[in-house]
Amino acid sequence: MDSRTRLLTAIKGEKPDHLPLYCWVFGFAPPKYLRWGENAHWYTMRLEHIHTLPEHWDINQDFKRVKTFLSIGLDDVLDISVPWGVHPDVKIRDWHEHSESYPLVCREYSTPACKLSHIVKKTGETQESGWVIQPDHVPIFEDFNIPRGVRHAFSEPDDIEKLRYVLCEPTVEQMTAFKERMDLIKKFAQKQGVMTQAWTAFGMDGVIWLSGVEKAITTAVEEPDIFQKLVDLMFDFDKLRTDIMLSVGGADMIVQRGWYSSTDFWSPALFRKFVLPHLKELVNMVHQADKLFAYVMTTGLMPLLDQLKECGIDLLYYVDPVQDNVDLIEFKQKLNGAFAVAGGINSGVTLRNGNPDEISNAVHSAVDAFGINGGFILSPVDALFPDTPESSFESMLDAWYEVRE
Repeated sequence: MDSRTRLLTAIKGEKPDHLPLYCWVFGFAPPKYLRWGENAHWYTMRLEHIHTLPEHWDINQDFKRVKTFLSIGLDDVLDISVPWGVHPDVKIRDWHEHSESYPLVCREYSTPACKLSHIVKKTGETQESGWVIQPDHVPIFEDFNIPRGVRHAFSEPDDIEKLRYVLCEPTVEQMTAFKERMDLIKKFAQKQGVMTQAWTAFGMDGVIWLSGVEKAITTAVEEPDIFQKLVDLMFDFDKLRTDIMLSVGGADMIVQRGWYSSTDFWSPALFRKFVLPHLKELVNMVHQADKLFAYVMTTGLMPLLDQLKECGIDLLYYVDPVQDNVDLIEFKQKLNGAFAVAGGINSGVTLRNGNPDEISNAVHSAVDAFGINGGFILSPVDALFPDTPESSFESMLDAWYEVRE
């Protein structure tokens, strides 16, 4: 099997030629024998619209990473991020201000529905090598904005109508560039036998990017009608980008983020009210186009497992026995084959600590729980990071070679 066939076979719950090992990378510093040129760290194009990278990365670098991983037997996936634009009548103004604690980075959107302000603190901390950095402007979506927000993009009910002018379809120029890139991706993926996945849906991650954690939770509880309008706004945006991807073609699977949709933030009742209906609708939309659907949730899985089974997803990124304290055997039993799972190896503790015996035990435990006959993709949760030691990567490979067949 080529890599694409192997991954798709596993996701569909069928037996691949061997257990896939897929490592999403987020600034991973690979062993020197795998590197090329000046690139000390590896990324994916999933990050291009939501993070500022500390070094150059483009689609050709994606292609090189894929070919390098394939050359040592691993599976890899090409990540696609669909662009978006602002309404043509919107004017954007950026500036910096001084404050008593940190400088303020400010952005103002002049929209037909009045002005929308977005202000965050520029904290200026030194990032270790390989990690993403805080930009010098205020992107509408960015993890840095959440704890540093002075005025979030959604701060009052009237902001919802203003945001409609900021979350729009791509411009003609953006779509032309996107289609040209997709032509390259399609050709490369077909030639190399590589799976493609498009990250078109932000879901509750987008809501929290817009509002901050505290504002999102208090609005959901105290002003549910207003919060529903914000959730609906994000769903319309997610559906727009998903529709674009399905129309352009070239993605085997659509992915929705869910890092901020777990029980770390929402009760099962609030998940059912605000997340599940739109998730089901998006899954159905993607399935009608004969594509697969993946959802990301790395913590709080067990209380939400029944709802995730109900929504009809094909793959869950990720199950983590350490940060989520999941008993993998119990999870597998309760899952009962409802969807495929990626994960099994914790990156933040197990791989970072670099103990070869612990890493080997983690790999063997995951395979003991999920088996190698389909429905499982061995994967670090949720990436190989800049602080993942080379020795841990090698130990994981060695253990995988032992158990993959």
